[in-house]
Amino acid sequence: MAMRPCLSAALTMSCSFADDVAHFADVGCHAMEVWLTKLEEHLERHSVATTKKLVADRGLELIAAAYQGGLLLSEGEARRSHFDHFRRRLDLCSEFGVPTLLIAADHASEVAASMLQRAMDSLAEAAQWAESYGVRLALEFRGRGACCTSLETALALVQQCGAPNVGINFDVFHYYTGPSKAEDLTLLTLDRLFHVQLCDLAGVPREVAVDADRILPGDGDFHLQSLLDQFRRLGYDGWVAVETFNRTFWQMNPTQVAETAITALRKVLGLAVAQPRQSSSAT
Repeated sequence: MAMRPCLSAALTMSCSFADDVAHFADVGCHAMEVWLTKLEEHLERHSVATTKKLVADRGLELIAAAYQGGLLLSEGEARRSHFDHFRRRLDLCSEFGVPTLLIAADHASEVAASMLQRAMDSLAEAAQWAESYGVRLALEFRGRGACCTSLETALALVQQCGAPNVGINFDVFHYYTGPSKAEDLTLLTLDRLFHVQLCDLAGVPREVAVDADRILPGDGDFHLQSLLDQFRRLGYDGWVAVETFNRTFWQMNPTQVAETAITALRKVLGLAVAQPRQSSSAT
């Protein structure tokens, strides 16, 4: 079975949740990685029932939610606040049937062994909460400036956590711009690969690349096919999202951005290009 394409709402960050639903559905995208802040803002003005109907009417599936931070290293009152926010977001995921919540590694200027132990303990606690809501947690390693900068470290935390509902969110940008190495891929197993995010990079040295430099997959220098081949060898047939934080895209026509992105992703995955659905205005 082939990997399944979807779009991240970060691609159209200037749009609302309802706009994302409309634009993505209009271009034949059947699945969305939700940006949780957008959904939370939408629910300030619309009921859960109305929002579920909006999604169902457009035939869209909410397959993952991004992001929850602050769980791994925070302490004291900050930790209580982050976990309270986390539990509210787990409730949202459960309510809307979102199976996977993406967890971002915390930023830290220096890393000590005690911090990694705290991160593992916090991840284990978060996993217990998530299990009670029927939600999986996908840990994303960050390329730099965090306690978990490589695939190897992220996998070690996940394994030591020991919870079957905790795995990896593999963001290709952080893999290529951080300290991860090709041999780290040999440590990755199918049961721990929960989600994949693709983008590309062109004309920017990896050492100075930032999120805003991300471009659509297939347009840059990343060796995406070798990574995808590795995932295929594992037997991965889950979701692969286009995720960029490129401000140029945010200023463009969102339907055009979504159509170009899903077309690029399907080509990279070796899938036929889908035909757009009939346009419908968001409510």
